[in-house]
Amino acid sequence: MCGRLDQNHTAVEYVAAMHWPHANPIFGSQAAPSFNAAPGTYRPLMRVVDNQLVIEDLFWGYRAAWAAGKVPIAINARLEKLGNRYWSPLLKAGRAIVPAAGWYEWTGEKGRKQPWHVHLKTREPLFMAAVAAFGPFREHAAESGFVIVTADAEGGMVDVHDRRPVVLSAQDAALWLDPALPSGQAGQLARSAALGPDAFAWHPVSKQVGRAGNEGAHLAAQLELGLD
Repeated sequence: MCGRLDQNHTAVEYVAAMHWPHANPIFGSQAAPSFNAAPGTYRPLMRVVDNQLVIEDLFWGYRAAWAAGKVPIAINARLEKLGNRYWSPLLKAGRAIVPAAGWYEWTGEKGRKQPWHVHLKTREPLFMAAVAAFGPFREHAAESGFVIVTADAEGGMVDVHDRRPVVLSAQDAALWLDPALPSGQAGQLARSAALGPDAFAWHPVSKQVGRAGNEGAHLAAQLELGLD
């Protein structure tokens, strides 16, 4: 599960971390850096258009137009379901990368949940696999939105949550974005190249991060439990 992001870097910083080898990137993102980016807002993500890396803002959430009233708006998509009828068109033509400094997870009982900040041990920007419906704005923002691809958390991260975003290295993120990569190979890449639990670290943070709209570096800072 991934329901809140720490995207506190600028678009320029995220592109620099990608080490993009081709033509000059196109910067179309106007979203402000955020330590507490929530679903239902427009957030920066990357895609490739005509061999150029484009970073632009898209609505975090997706529901196909034909599914209105039938299924809820999704913010994540399970990797193992990307080949089905609902997600396969986006896997084929809408692969994207959501860059971030980290993401938040919650543990514990309802009403007493503790948030955690999950990040790379190196504290470098990370690149989450995503799929999106690109194109002009439609009747509902979610019809032109994105979701983050998730997979089983595997062993060492299960104490935080049983699902995790599919995080790729910069090199593998570039492969995921390549429009020439067939859907089947893209799915296999996500399964085989996703960074494992050993690449990550996590620490408890203030429960203030649970309120959308709260902002500031203190939300991502390590918290001594019992002091919040």
